[in-house]
Amino acid sequence: MIKTDHGNKTERIHALDSLRAIMMLLGLVLHAALTYGTLDYGNAWTMKDDASTSVVMDYIVSVIHNFRMPIFFVVAGFFGALLFFERSPRRMLWNRTARIFFPFIVFIVLLSPTIIFAFTYSKSVFAGVENPLASSLAIFSNPLLFIPPRTFHLWFLYYLFFISIFSFGLGYLFESIPRFTNWSTQVFNRILNQPILRVGVFSALTVVLLFIMNSTWVTTSTSWVPDWRTFLFYFFFYGFGWILFKSKTHLDTFKKYDWTFTILALVVISTQFFLYSSLGFALTIVFKSVAVWLFVFGITGLFIRYGSQHSHLMRYNSDSSYWIYLLHLSIVATIPGLIAHWHVSALFKFLFVFLLTSLICVITYHYFVRATFIGKFLNGRKYSRNLHPKREPIQVPLEKKATVA
Repeated sequence: MIKTDHGNKTERIHALDSLRAIMMLLGLVLHAALTYGTLDYGNAWTMKDDASTSVVMDYIVSVIHNFRMPIFFVVAGFFGALLFFERSPRRMLWNRTARIFFPFIVFIVLLSPTIIFAFTYSKSVFAGVENPLASSLAIFSNPLLFIPPRTFHLWFLYYLFFISIFSFGLGYLFESIPRFTNWSTQVFNRILNQPILRVGVFSALTVVLLFIMNSTWVTTSTSWVPDWRTFLFYFFFYGFGWILFKSKTHLDTFKKYDWTFTILALVVISTQFFLYSSLGFALTIVFKSVAVWLFVFGITGLFIRYGSQHSHLMRYNSDSSYWIYLLHLSIVATIPGLIAHWHVSALFKFLFVFLLTSLICVITYHYFVRATFIGKFLNGRKYSRNLHPKREPIQVPLEKKATVA
């Protein structure tokens, strides 16, 4: 149940905090799997270890890609509304600038050369280049390569900031017409309180949206030129999260059918994956749209059911997820080149890349980020490296000691 403190503000929602972090970290799993899939992912992922591929990797990518970013933007919309309505619109704008825009600018500049090197190196190894390291370093003789050519894996920060600014303006607009706001919230609540209906309604809206976009799913755009399809698609999920905040007392209803919806979502997306060539354009859209909302309500419900209590481990995970996501791509693209000569299965290579990248990211976070200015820059404050910080003793005012005694 969502509680409020004495200032009538929402307390920290650990379940959604953890959910946001896990969705971000699943990006590492997805990117580790892409190198070892059998499908051609085009410009979305330009390297492949053809000596070690498996359809299992394609399946992992397909499932994660269906729900990861939609759920992330739902949670982002929820917390964006929390900042807007309970802190202040101005504080919401500053928070989004400090936590999204500034890190995006700094890290796209810092990470771009490492990402370009990583992909060039591993692709050179896979192509059988005699000296892949030298050929990869040689490309930096062109100083223009130090200017980020695209947004890479930080594309979601790019769009999230634009969506936040757009929502800031809409928030002001709709607050000026309270009748419409109250009516829409009432309609939303009625839909939300009926689990089957809410899956049907939002799946149908997603189908319409995809038909307007003329696409079976959104194509992630890493171009500096904003793509209206990417913006519109994720704004739809962000907007759902924003309205959901106004109906936050109904979050507990997500626990109803949470396991059922999650399992059904896996069945639907699996069916779509294995029957992809025979479904056709319209049915593919329907399957993906139904699956994503089953995942949204199912996975969110599971986190509310099992993750609503404070956990030092999950809090650490939430705090570290931003850094891990920022850093991981350069590493996850370099390691495949280093192990290309291993004669092992695609699954083993995938697990090795995933686990080693995770280890490097966590160690660097713990010792070089968590308690430093970098951690404050990313998360707004420094944290102790101690996983179980001691609580400060409660100071009892002198004038109250006699009463306590």
